[in-house]
Amino acid sequence: MLSAKLQVVLCALLFCGARTRATDSYHNLHLREHANRLGKLVHGRQPVQLFRRSGTCSFPNKAGMVAVQKNGQNAGWALASDVSCSYGSWCPYACEPGYLMAQWDSGSTSYTYPESQYGGLYCDENGNLQTPDSSRGYCYEGEGTLDAHNSASSGVAFCQTVLPGNEEMLIPTQVDAGSTQPLAVPGPDYWAGTAAHYYVNAPGTGVSDACQWGSSSDASGNWAPYVVGANADSSGNTYVKVGWNPEYVDAFGGTTPGFGLRVTCDDKSQCDGLPCAIDPSQQSVNQVGGSSVSGAGNAAYCVVTVKNGAKAAIEVFDSASSNNKRELQHHHRRHEADGAFRTVGGGTARSQTAASV
Repeated sequence: MLSAKLQVVLCALLFCGARTRATDSYHNLHLREHANRLGKLVHGRQPVQLFRRSGTCSFPNKAGMVAVQKNGQNAGWALASDVSCSYGSWCPYACEPGYLMAQWDSGSTSYTYPESQYGGLYCDENGNLQTPDSSRGYCYEGEGTLDAHNSASSGVAFCQTVLPGNEEMLIPTQVDAGSTQPLAVPGPDYWAGTAAHYYVNAPGTGVSDACQWGSSSDASGNWAPYVVGANADSSGNTYVKVGWNPEYVDAFGGTTPGFGLRVTCDDKSQCDGLPCAIDPSQQSVNQVGGSSVSGAGNAAYCVVTVKNGAKAAIEVFDSASSNNKRELQHHHRRHEADGAFRTVGGGTARSQTAASV
């Protein structure tokens, strides 16, 4: 499942056209043999994925990994709760706050489907976990240029999306009241040069409830009020984006959140774009304080450029506002991401080489 995002255009996911189906196993067998000879896909999938043995790979709990939603079929992997790490599939995972997943298919170098799904470890057809790049660990520290600081009265869940992976907001960072946690900021060496993006939930919503897809009946998960994006370029600049979640605006646009966000910098002279904030006591839904831009789903956002070794923070604060102008709408729409963090390029075939865990 995919969500409204900050960084890349999702229309590539719509390229999956109509697919015919084999009528029996005999036909499937010959499709597989023919595809193997020609090096082609069968019904848009690798032949081994159609004919692999059944089974799952267990979450390995390697250094720095964090198991998420452990009670689902995903069993700790950064997958939807009804999806398992099955034979012949890629299995992404979460890392500790401030750290990024270091493993993905080295042959997948651009944001195209299905290559954008090939993150984490590979569960092979024999049930062995394969490490795509044995020269790297499982998690590595981001650029270290962005924190989340919670000035609100209750804990706040920042939920990072899984990319490469299914792009659900599954990777948790819990920021307790009065505390600070690092947010992982990818540099240009991260997968396909993409950014990290986070869904910011209302204070008091824990990561177990917030860091999952959810539903349009509740303003959390995919319908959290705000989104944050961050990445760094080769010049050392970090780009920090704060915006409204278009899914929230659509479903809860008459309800003003009781909390806000602002970007702060340890050296304001090295941060272009300040002020950049969402303060519901000062602005209406889908408005930001500072230089506003309209992005995905016409949702408003602002961007700060952090330069020369400066460090920024996303500050969460309580806001004295309460507007409930209409009942919640129960609908869900997926939006294309805006171009601020877009990465577009040609895809390549999945690498066939990997080292065992």
